[in-house]
Formats: sequence, C-alpha cells, structure tokens
Amino acid sequence: MHGKRVQMWLKKLQIAIIEKNPERISALIADMPKFKSVSEMQSASSLIKEALKLICQLKDETGETLEKLKKHKDFLNSATANKTAKFDITS
Repeated sequence: MHGKRVQMWLKKLQIAIIEKNPERISALIADMPKFKSVSEMQSASSLIKEALKLICQLKDETGETLEKLKKHKDFLNSATANKTAKFDITS
C-alpha cells in the first residue's frame, strides 16, 4: 500500500510540473510521503529539482511581465500628464 501511495504522489507531482501548476506542486511537496527506497528518493529528488526549475522560470517570467507593465504604466502616465497642462500665449 505504501509503495502505491508514493507512486501516486510521484505521478501527481509529474503532472503538476507538466501543467506548470505551482500551487499544486507546493501542495504536493507539503504533503510528501515518507520514502522507503533509494529509487523512490531519487525519483522524488529529480522531480523536485524539475519543479524548482519550473518555479524559478515562472518567477522570472512574472518579473519580466511586471517590469513591462510598469513601463507601460509609466508611459501612459507621462502621456496623460501633458493633457492637464495649459499653454498660455497671452504674454
């Protein structure tokens, strides 16, 4: 029974990585089973390394997206700031 639980956990982690689902990865790692064999530990270690790479990649992509949004916001703010300025040609 224990071996089946570990195999299911490994399969679910693999699916979460393929689906790029950081919430599911986090939940699975928080509920990690106890491993009884070296091969189970090696499989889990490999998948966790892949999950870490994926999460770092998603973090970098999020950072890039936030930076682009900030640039767009700054551009829009600079473009709308001039609308309120008045041009006085009476002098």
